[in-house]
Amino acid sequence: MTTPTPVTTPYDSETTALEVVRDLDLTGRRAVVTGGASGIGVETARALASAGADVTLAVRNTEAGQRAAADLTAATGNDRILVAPLDLDDLASVAAFVRNWDGPLHMLVNNAGIMASPEMRTEQGWEMQFATNHLGHFALATGLRPALAAAGGARIVSVSSAAHLRSPVVFSDIHFRQRPYDPWLAYGQSKTANVLFAVEATRRWADDGIWTNALMPGAIRTNLQRYISEEELARMRSGAAASFKTPEQGAATSVLVATSPLLDGVGGRYFEDCQEAGPNQPGTRTGWAPYARDPEAAEQLWTVSEEHLKG
Repeated sequence: MTTPTPVTTPYDSETTALEVVRDLDLTGRRAVVTGGASGIGVETARALASAGADVTLAVRNTEAGQRAAADLTAATGNDRILVAPLDLDDLASVAAFVRNWDGPLHMLVNNAGIMASPEMRTEQGWEMQFATNHLGHFALATGLRPALAAAGGARIVSVSSAAHLRSPVVFSDIHFRQRPYDPWLAYGQSKTANVLFAVEATRRWADDGIWTNALMPGAIRTNLQRYISEEELARMRSGAAASFKTPEQGAATSVLVATSPLLDGVGGRYFEDCQEAGPNQPGTRTGWAPYARDPEAAEQLWTVSEEHLKG
């Protein structure tokens, strides 16, 4: 079995999302960005819109989404920026979004998420970070599969994190029913699920021309950290983590994975700083954990996720 050649690009950790699409024309292509009203989501949407794509901001707060859409239209001159309600921890909301989608979909950017939250559960009793960061996006992607297949060469962007190095998916107790709840382990588990989804979605859907990759956007100060104290943020800044990026830099890897011709026909991989990453080396916070790209775990997660959605 040969190892695929890693994807290399002319970009790096300081590249911005707008720089990634500077020479691209996305006219006629349609994109959905979850959590597209703030943080790296809105910067991802800005870059896609600036290159001519039709962009739908899939957001929980539609008023904030409308404000973001107006700002993006003013900044890019693109009036094909729409807003649609999407609450990822509510399967009825996800189903409604899927029902209301019409026509092909070229780019699905699964960007929205929550980080290190206090213990919260959905109405089904599911741990909230796993439900929002993975299960909601899984339901969205599987529901939109026909639209993605109709596009021919569609891309799914699965926004993960270096926090996936904190925990595999603990299949014996995904929802912390037996073990004590730990916000960072729960977050790490959900981010591992994002990488495993990219692996299995590519295996299942590549024949439909649907390619899925995962990525680490970098450390960016956004409202994603709303549950983290200033003291902990200061510790994170002074620790081994990389220096904080701007939101424009943080969105660059998402935009690269969604648009770059260098990734045509590429799936199931993990990117950071606009480059394909290698396996994690002990003592570092970069690269992917072997358990996050384990094909058996990826297949098991898919089966478990389908069982969740069946109720």
